Amino acid sequence: MNALIHIHSERERPVKELVVLSGKGGTGKTSLVASFAALAENAVLADCDVDAADLHLVAAPRIERRAFFTGGKQAAIDPSLCAGCGRCEDLCRFHAIQAMAPGDQVWAATRRVDPLACEGCGVCAWFCPAQAIQMNPAVNGEWFVSATRFGPMVHARLGAAEENSGKLVSLVRTTAKEIASERGSALVLIDGSPGVGCPVIASVTGASLALIVTEPTPSGLHDMERVAALVAHFRIPAAVCVNKWDLNEAMTGLIEENALRRGLSLAGRVRYDRLATQAQIAEKTIVEYAGDGLAAEIRALWQKLFARLAPDANRKDEVKSSVSASASAPQNRTKARWLPRC
Repeated sequence: MNALIHIHSERERPVKELVVLSGKGGTGKTSLVASFAALAENAVLADCDVDAADLHLVAAPRIERRAFFTGGKQAAIDPSLCAGCGRCEDLCRFHAIQAMAPGDQVWAATRRVDPLACEGCGVCAWFCPAQAIQMNPAVNGEWFVSATRFGPMVHARLGAAEENSGKLVSLVRTTAKEIASERGSALVLIDGSPGVGCPVIASVTGASLALIVTEPTPSGLHDMERVAALVAHFRIPAAVCVNKWDLNEAMTGLIEENALRRGLSLAGRVRYDRLATQAQIAEKTIVEYAGDGLAAEIRALWQKLFARLAPDANRKDEVKSSVSASASAPQNRTKARWLPRC
């Protein structure tokens, strides 16, 4: 009976999501996610940087399932119904509707839609007196479910100049969680988009833990503050990692002090090492390519993050020690530890 209860509880255990973010591209976010994937057991990967996905360059996925992503609509004019009044062209603020050819005294010039300029707002279809305009689903990209040497991976490719990246990110995350539940995986590793825009919001909302990766520069401090404000708004527990910290130790200290003032925890530091580039050339993760130095720091970083993501039942002692240690601390510092805020 106890065994049955144990199996039932394991199946109902919620899937944890670790999302790795950065204020800009090129901070080493994807390299860390790839190494975490190599270190994690039974995890599902989700590349939510759909505008410029690159996790596949290291993970070498083998596509098993693919589908088109339709996130919006696009106007289409039926020339057989178009009366050539030009009202749609006058109302389109995106200048996406143009005359097909000059009209004459008998026939007015019919209109056509520029698919690259159309934003799918539907104003033209709403006001067309001849009802010649239809709003059709637009294909904005593709999404994939693949197999990698680390486990399943869900990723996507957004088309050039396409919108609705936030919807595509949500689709990638939802699919990854469904696969994790089916496989009994306890963790989804999310490679988030850089910045603080719509795809980042779609990547971080509802996540179990966010890791903010930054660099020891003034812009790195500024970008970290923006991402920290975002995760605090959605009340997501967050930690900070300074990549290439040894390039500017003073700035690293300043970033870490700022993170602590904001109630963020310090996950660790990762040194600058050309080994990272060599691993990328070899199409391997850093922890697969080497065993010490930079790889050892990433392993230590992962162990610290994994301890925070462990099931609550396995962290009773850790929680008790944390509460007792913070009992004598100032009240505002205790609140910041458990509820990140700006």
